[in-house]
Amino acid sequence: MNLHLSDADLARLRATRAERPEAIGEYLATRERRDLLAGDGRLFIVAADHPARGALAAGGDATAMGNRGELIDRLAHALSRPGVDGVLGTPDVIDDLAALGLLDGKIVVGSMNRGGLRGAAFEMDDRYTAYDVPAMVAQRLDFAKTLIRVDLDDPGTAPTLEATARAVDAAADARLPIMLEPFLSGRDAGTGRVVNDLSPEAVILSIAIAAGLGRSSAYTWMKLPVVDEMERVMEATTMPTLLLGGEGGGDPDAAFAAWERALALPGVRGLTVGRTLLYPQDGDVTAAVDTAARLVHGDLTATTARTATEGAA
Repeated sequence: MNLHLSDADLARLRATRAERPEAIGEYLATRERRDLLAGDGRLFIVAADHPARGALAAGGDATAMGNRGELIDRLAHALSRPGVDGVLGTPDVIDDLAALGLLDGKIVVGSMNRGGLRGAAFEMDDRYTAYDVPAMVAQRLDFAKTLIRVDLDDPGTAPTLEATARAVDAAADARLPIMLEPFLSGRDAGTGRVVNDLSPEAVILSIAIAAGLGRSSAYTWMKLPVVDEMERVMEATTMPTLLLGGEGGGDPDAAFAAWERALALPGVRGLTVGRTLLYPQDGDVTAAVDTAARLVHGDLTATTARTATEGAA
């Protein structure tokens, strides 16, 4: 992958954090913003909120996202590509990008994150530990995101649902769009690991539960996995929906084909994908991001992407 950031850029980022942290807030207060659904009304968001919930794996590398400089470089590279509308991250990631001045004209999605870390005894206690709605409004972010895992056998699910309902209330009051990423989850009897049920029936049930949270659904979006019988899944909601990508490591061509089919369904507004594109099997971030961008924004051409590459060189 060709680097987008130099060693000097990363040194400047570290210096800003140490010597002038207020510059991050100053940039967020004045950055150029855009309409949420500009142009064709579709969104392609690159996601990078995984590290804060203890998920560093991408493909077969258990610590792929552990190198922060490399992660920010890959994000900077992705954000420079045509058709990439924005980024989803926890405050540490968004603040790094803000300190580098990389968020002008982009949709910034604040991840409220989850406190139930992967593999922890308290994994299903998913209280929110990152952004809250007042902070996102104050920092002029454009979108909120939550993850909702529902385990009917774990009492930790109840406070998670209540906290999410209050987050939806606050977002609706602030007129801040909020995407809910729901799963029906449970512990594997053999390993004890929490796994998500990706059957169509489970995804449909998770949508029904999530859609009813809060006293208003006016600003609620869905963030859903691409599963079998996706046509039936999308019949379960009238809410605008973004598709998620997953951990990566599988057949990229199969993933792109599945996204393309799902993007054609009513209600689907785009993609929110992270590791599959930031850490592709062949290492070519440009090709992976450009392919996904063309799936979302059909008017993008290879010539447009090539021109962007030449301009960044």
